[in-house]
Amino acid sequence: MTWGSFGLVHILSLLVSAGIIVGLYFLLKNRSDRVQTIVLGVLSFSGIAAIIFNLVAWGSPLEYLPFHLCSLSAMVLPFAVFTKSKVLNNLLLLWGLGALLALVVNTAQANYEIFSLTFAFYYFPHTLEFGLAILMFLLGRVRLDVKCVPTTLGITFGVYTLIHLINVWLNAYCLEHNIVDYAGNVIRVNYMYSIEPTNPVLDLIFTGPYWYMFLTIPFILLYLGCIYSKQIWSAIKNRKKEK
Repeated sequence: MTWGSFGLVHILSLLVSAGIIVGLYFLLKNRSDRVQTIVLGVLSFSGIAAIIFNLVAWGSPLEYLPFHLCSLSAMVLPFAVFTKSKVLNNLLLLWGLGALLALVVNTAQANYEIFSLTFAFYYFPHTLEFGLAILMFLLGRVRLDVKCVPTTLGITFGVYTLIHLINVWLNAYCLEHNIVDYAGNVIRVNYMYSIEPTNPVLDLIFTGPYWYMFLTIPFILLYLGCIYSKQIWSAIKNRKKEK
């Protein structure tokens, strides 16, 4: 049975993802800090396991380096869980959105068999990357802070810029040295989709390599504005009182 895209199986899988997150919340909400740390900490390594799986399973490590946003989230998540870093956890509220979109807009993975390792190492890590980022706040382990928005944007687009430079260098290197994939094609990487989009969401705003992604900033600010709406509103009211 294949996963499909926006069919019954796909929709049910999204509901299961939501159920996993809700279930974890009720399982952990009355548990001690130690128990929460152990459970969330163990689960936070699922993305690391997926990175290792992809590096080994596909036989083309250069095409599966951990430079996509979800892979970066996977590497940051254990540090965020164990340190309870305010900066990292607020950052993952944005980065975790990428994991959710990867589950919803799954056109490139629609042919995955749902009982295969390939599906498992895609579905569960993405579910947990998004879910744990939310649970850290719902369980009161770290607090929302609107002051982290500039840091979140700075880190995100700083990393995006670095990844774009890596894309350009790797593609030039593979072309120059004729490094090919299993099909005999010269390897061409597109981490964080800085070269071009590969899904219908980013296709809508594609205007050329690298810079097009900056057109997502208004949408990012809208998303973060919803998350921090209470703090923003409180700050506005306090300023009015001061006047």
